[in-house]
This record gives sequence, C-alpha cells and structure tokens, in this order.
Amino acid sequence: MKRKNVLMSLVLVSAMFALVLSGCKKEPTTFTLSALVAGAIDLNGATTSNIVPVKPVIVATFNTDVDVATAIPANVTLIQDYDNAAIAVTVTASGSTITITPTADLGSGTLYKLTLLAGLKSANALALTSVTRNFTTIGTFVPTGAIAHWSFEGNANDVVGTYNPHANGVINVSYGASRNTTAGSAATFDGTSSIIEISNGDLLIKTANFTLSFWVKATTQEKGHFVMGLAAFYGFQFEIAGDFSNCKLAGRYDVGGTKTTSEDLWFPGDGKTKDNGGWQGWTFNKDLTGSGGVAALLKDKWAHVVCTYNSATKIGTMYINGEKMKAQDFNLWPDGDDKRSVTGMTYAGVAPETVNELAFGFIQSREGTLWDSEAWGGYDFPGANHFKGQLDDVRIFHKAITETEIRLMYNSEK
Repeated sequence: MKRKNVLMSLVLVSAMFALVLSGCKKEPTTFTLSALVAGAIDLNGATTSNIVPVKPVIVATFNTDVDVATAIPANVTLIQDYDNAAIAVTVTASGSTITITPTADLGSGTLYKLTLLAGLKSANALALTSVTRNFTTIGTFVPTGAIAHWSFEGNANDVVGTYNPHANGVINVSYGASRNTTAGSAATFDGTSSIIEISNGDLLIKTANFTLSFWVKATTQEKGHFVMGLAAFYGFQFEIAGDFSNCKLAGRYDVGGTKTTSEDLWFPGDGKTKDNGGWQGWTFNKDLTGSGGVAALLKDKWAHVVCTYNSATKIGTMYINGEKMKAQDFNLWPDGDDKRSVTGMTYAGVAPETVNELAFGFIQSREGTLWDSEAWGGYDFPGANHFKGQLDDVRIFHKAITETEIRLMYNSEK
C-alpha cells in the first residue's frame, strides 16, 4: 500500500511539473511568415517561381495564430507587374494560416507581386513586418479577358469560349508545326478550298472596344489572301494583297440606332499620313519603303498581327510583330461625317448576301452570296482569293489591349 501511494505521488508530481513547464512557455514576440505556397509550389524561396497556375490558391503560414479580423483584402495586395494593376483577391484565415484567392483568372506568363502588409496581425496583436514575394504564372504572356481563342492544336475549337465550328464547318484544313515548338500546331489552308466556319459571329464583333490578335504565315500565290472574314466588311475581314504590298482590317462600326458605317484600317507601309498625302483620319503609317515594305514582314514568314479599336478615343491601330504600324482617328473626319459619331464595332450583315458566320480561310462563309459570281470573290472558284498558308492563336478581346501588352505577347510567343 505504501509503495502504491509513493507511485501515485510521483505521478502527481510529474503532472504538476509538466503543468508548470507549460505555463512557463513563452509566447512569440514577433509575427513572422513561415511558409508561402501555391498548391505544392514554394513562393517563399530564394528563386522566383515561374510555374504558378493562372487560378492559384495561395496559402501563407505564420509562426503563430492570425487575428481573423485583420485577414482582409486591405492587408494583402496582388499587383500585376507590367501595368501596376491591382488584382482583386479574397482572404480567409484559419489558425496560423491565411488563404489568398484571386477573384478572376490571372494572365499567363505574367509577373505578379504579392505583399502581406503590416495591418495583418497575430491573435495576440503583434503586427507583421511587410513581406513581398514575386511569382510568374505559367505559360507565354497573354492579356486576360479573351472571349475566344483558337489555338488549332489538332482541331478548330475555341479553347476559352464556345465559338466552335458548326457541323461540317471545317473543310480541307490540316494541322502541322507552328512557328516554334512551344506554339504546338497551326491550321494549314490550301489556297483553293480550305475554310473553317464559326456560328454566331456577330457576338464576336458587337462591342464598344475590340482586339483581334493572330499569328499568320501567308504563302506566295498569284492572288490575294482573304485570311479571315465575318460577312466581309459587314462584320470584319482581314486580307493581304497578292503582291504583299499592303494589308488591311475592314470593319463595320456602330453609329447609333440602326445606322452603321464601314472603314478600312489599311496599311501600305509608305509612311504617308493625313498631313502628307495619306487618307482622311490617318495619324500614323510606318514607313517601310527602305526596308522591303509590308512584304518584308508578311511574305512567306510568320508574323504576329494585332488590330485594336478603342471607343473612348475613336482610334483604330494595327501592330505587326509587337510594333505599331498604322493608326487612324475617327475624330479627324469632317464635322457631320458619320465616323465622328461611332460608338463601337458591330455586325450589319443581311441574309442571303451575308451569313452570320466567322470564316477562317476566306472573306465570308460558304453560304453567303456576296461576290458569289466574281472570280476573285466566290468561294466555289478555286482561283478566288482563298488564303494559302497557316494561322495560329487567333484571339478576340472585347477590349483594346495596350501597346505594352501587345509587345509582351509578341516577345513571349515568337
């Protein structure tokens, strides 16, 4: 019995000793970041990660519990590096971690700066010393917000939206190596009958602000290239002259009510503007006369073409290989001209002359009767201006992407 009492006493002493040690445990005197990850990707290391997904869930772990009331977006910033745009995030806390989630997809191939601010505090009111970590999203750079993207990876499907070819809408198109290994495959058009037709094309062009971006390699042939078209100039069309002396985006613009007007964003590369013999409204036209002209950019070689329209400024701009080539300003048309009242781009096609389908490889879809009897404009004529060459990464945005974004995209994808 005596031995039993001794054992019990030892147990009680041990328990009291453990309690004393527990009571003497020191609370942290600083609030510090212990780990920062996006899934399994370490964002807190010495090397900046460049493989973060565009839909990241970022978890920050600290050396002690977080004050939930301070785990708010105001104490966490996510900045897009190239334009300093603030990215909206949600922030939640649990124990010693906070979870940071962007409210929309990030851009691919883009550098971001994540900062945890001093307003973030521990449960015992210790303030964090501000911490900034950088990371880059995976892939090549592309601005956010594309409403359609045809990557032509073995098919003609839209990889971000629902603008896929209709039934029997792909004729004599093949898929082969694109401009580089990273770009994968591209669509190849034979110059006589190849075409891809996309329904509901009007939804692509009815917008105040617009961007068309694509990679093209036009092969020499004894006729022009109708690279693509939505009901020709009743929607938009992009074409390259047979001698490669010029290219243009012809588009339809909304004037208000039922009224529309059309205009060509035409680039001859001769340096002329409105003030020195060019056309009405031309403000910039790069002079390529000493460097081989437009042909030096587009003939038998891959080129990146971007055309934008900004409704706030009424300016349309064409870029080739990341550089501004042409600009026109509708504000410079004479007083009373419809172009002074343009509010955006639109679709004005009327059946049966035109059909509401975007066509890759021709100026309009096969069902349209516009120019049907013309040897250069009827789809059924093999000698018409069918596109011969390759197309890749066609994207449409309902915004005018910036010159910086265009340059970054070209340099990243070339």
